[in-house]
Amino acid sequence: MGGISIWQLLIIAAIVVLLFGTKKLRGIGGDLGAAVKGFKKAMSDEPQDKPASKDADFDPKQLSESTKQDESAKQKDKDQA
Repeated sequence: MGGISIWQLLIIAAIVVLLFGTKKLRGIGGDLGAAVKGFKKAMSDEPQDKPASKDADFDPKQLSESTKQDESAKQKDKDQA
C-alpha cells in the first residue's frame, strides 16, 4: 500500500541522472566503492604481509644534489635565452 513501485524508482533515477550527470555519478560511485573497500581492509583482523612503508616510495635527495640540479636548470635557461 505505501511501498514504492518500480516505475517510481525509475522516475527518481532518471531525475538524479539529469541533475548530476553520468560522469559525476560514476565518480561518486567509484569514490564510495573505494571508501567501502578501504573500510573493509581496515576492519579485517588479518595481519598485513607488507611491512610498514615509508611516507613516499622514493629516496630523499641530498641537499647538494638538488642545488646542482637547480644550477644546471638555470644554466640551460640562460643558454636558451
